Amino acid sequence: MEQNLSQYKIFYEVAKAGNISRAAKELFISQPAISKSISKLEGSLGVSLFTRNSRGVQLTDEGKLLYNHTKAAFEALAQGEQELKRIKDFHIGHLRIGVSNTLCKYILLPYLKGFIEKYPHIKITIESQSTAHTVNMLEQQRIDLGLIAEPSNRRPLLFNPVMEIQDTFVATKSYLNNLYLREGPDADLFQTGNILLLDKNNMTRKYIDEYLNENQLVPNQLLEVTTMDLLIEFAKIGMGIGCVIKDFVQKELDQGDLVLVPMENNIKKRTVGFAYNPYGMSTAMDKFFEAMKINMKNTFI
Repeated sequence: MEQNLSQYKIFYEVAKAGNISRAAKELFISQPAISKSISKLEGSLGVSLFTRNSRGVQLTDEGKLLYNHTKAAFEALAQGEQELKRIKDFHIGHLRIGVSNTLCKYILLPYLKGFIEKYPHIKITIESQSTAHTVNMLEQQRIDLGLIAEPSNRRPLLFNPVMEIQDTFVATKSYLNNLYLREGPDADLFQTGNILLLDKNNMTRKYIDEYLNENQLVPNQLLEVTTMDLLIEFAKIGMGIGCVIKDFVQKELDQGDLVLVPMENNIKKRTVGFAYNPYGMSTAMDKFFEAMKINMKNTFI
């Protein structure tokens, strides 16, 4: 577009008003300035846009053609401004979060409750998936946030810690009592007991396998499940010794439905937090971090 946008704006207002003096009042500029702008636009386009009469101005055929296009353009701009104002006034946006089923239920849901109450007009999409998939989607900027356990390998993402979690082994009292009764008081739990773990596709399982290898613990009877919820339920009905996240069974531990299985070396705690791509920040993300009161100090993972 060779012409200055302001010239088209002046043309549009004059054509809409049908009168230079009324357009001057609308635009808060002088009539001579408007006449000069119109003449300059006509000269650069090589056509007459208006004919003058006693009542004001009237569009030529060429002017009508240009007016239709400028009308559509300025109406589209006005609509865009209205939409932006609506987004600002109502905090409208879209937040895409990747999270595992376990972390979604026990950590994300309480965070989301307060956020939704404060920003009810922000659309939230939850991608329930593995941590590995979440990290890949973050790198490709296909999601905004990922609630994950802090991985050991460094990636071009930023990480805001939320809490520490402790993996531990639990069982029912009756299961342990029956096991010791059957196998003897000095029984090796990992050789004689039924060990309940998440399947090998899970990042938590990889972390637990490293712990088992470091401590030379080899489960003889192994039951693998796909979700932490199932693992906890199986442990609660006495199917075996489950490796779970302690925070997620604290109620069962307090009530005595489950007990901790003492280990010579405790599993190291892990940090859970929100990972995000620094090149994909959005207003919705800013509002989320603000609502969650998460320390925005950037630490690379």
